[in-house]
Amino acid sequence: MQTRLQVAVQKSGRLLEGSLRLLKECGIRVDNGKDQLKASAGNFPIDILYLRNSDIPQYVEDGVADIGIIGQNTAFEKQKNIGTILPLGFSRCRLSIAVPKNTPYSGPRSLHGKRIATSYPNSLRHFLAEHQLEAEIHEISGSVEIAPNIGLADAICDLVSSGSTLFKNGLEEKEVILKSEACIVAHPQLSRQKQAILDKLVFRIEAVLKARNNKYILMNAPEEKVKDIIRILPGMKSPTVMPLAEEGWSSIHTVIEESHFWDIIDQLRAAGAQGILVVPIEKMIV
Repeated sequence: MQTRLQVAVQKSGRLLEGSLRLLKECGIRVDNGKDQLKASAGNFPIDILYLRNSDIPQYVEDGVADIGIIGQNTAFEKQKNIGTILPLGFSRCRLSIAVPKNTPYSGPRSLHGKRIATSYPNSLRHFLAEHQLEAEIHEISGSVEIAPNIGLADAICDLVSSGSTLFKNGLEEKEVILKSEACIVAHPQLSRQKQAILDKLVFRIEAVLKARNNKYILMNAPEEKVKDIIRILPGMKSPTVMPLAEEGWSSIHTVIEESHFWDIIDQLRAAGAQGILVVPIEKMIV
């Protein structure tokens, strides 16, 4: 019987969408029907378990699931014996402390002795201990941001993405406890066969993530400008330079990280590059 890796994912929500999209980009086909609790990949030895997000760390620690895709905030909050393998670059957010607008605030000491509502008590306790603060923690689920408006708390500790929910409820973000994104967590003692499957999966995921974070660019330049342009380029090793049919001109090919893209494009144009073509990269193996 073939060994299969059991992969736990959130059964609904943004993490599920991002997880399945990532697997698809890795060439893994998951035949998931409506309301299934388990589905198998047809062309890669993994099974998908659809679970409540907050339950995934426990399932991974117990070995029911071999790995899970969860937010780093959940991994930190649940404090289970699991290992974080790889950040995945989607579902970014932050766990923050917010207070009502116009509330006097001069730093973490302003929280001393206050009432704080949260769905993340362990993360909040860690923050308070780190700053040697004492506060009354009200652990609630659901709409944490309403707590100050109904007199339950003086502040909240909750996940923030765009900040629009805080704004609608008259709150201001004051402290970021931790930044989070989706990640892979794993059982600490996988069998050799399952570890081999995980290694193959991570290899594919890293190739997809590198491709997402880089652009392939091609440009034309007169020969006297080529050296100046190459000095600007931060390519993987060195750019490819090929002569064009028109004498005195070359085509230059390289890869640029998304985060530096526009700054470098401006420099290339100023250095004499013309006809710049930008091509998305599907996979990137280095």
